[in-house]
Amino acid sequence: MIMESILNPWPWYISGPLISMIMFLLIFNGKTFGVSSNLRTICSVCGANKFSKFFDIKVKDHLWNIIFILGASLGGFLGLKYLSKNSYVEISENTKSTLRLYEIDSFDSNYMPLELFAIENLDLNNITMLIAGGLLIGFGTRYAGGCTSGHAITGLSQLQLGSLVSVIGFFVGGLLMIHLIFPILF
Repeated sequence: MIMESILNPWPWYISGPLISMIMFLLIFNGKTFGVSSNLRTICSVCGANKFSKFFDIKVKDHLWNIIFILGASLGGFLGLKYLSKNSYVEISENTKSTLRLYEIDSFDSNYMPLELFAIENLDLNNITMLIAGGLLIGFGTRYAGGCTSGHAITGLSQLQLGSLVSVIGFFVGGLLMIHLIFPILF
């Protein structure tokens, strides 16, 4: 019974309050959660502070966030490896039929579609898309002052107008990508 409740997805009325509790504890202790802020800390540790004032921060004040992200990564790995019933993302039948139109059909047995992410399928087109996407995400994260998790969880919980605008932009960008750009690429 206990293992079954751990293995199944948790409903919003359990996971939502847990996330809220963590956000309250972070805000109460003067911390803000965001994944992309770790990149600044890591760059500072690696010596980027010698080249740019942006990276001139007190690393010791930000180590808690790196430890948090390492814990989240380890928890995600352990959850996938030992607490998951399957290793693929469950998606709707409508989405599956749409993906099949683009000759993507490895979603029933893999976490990510092999047609896009398998080593043997990394041709120049896929590599170019991955690099361009990474650069756009990196630029957008820096330009927006944070990533999706930072704005959607931390920023909205602090009622920041900039985070609301960013989250709306994320959704609009995602809709444009999937409905206009994705069909052109595939």
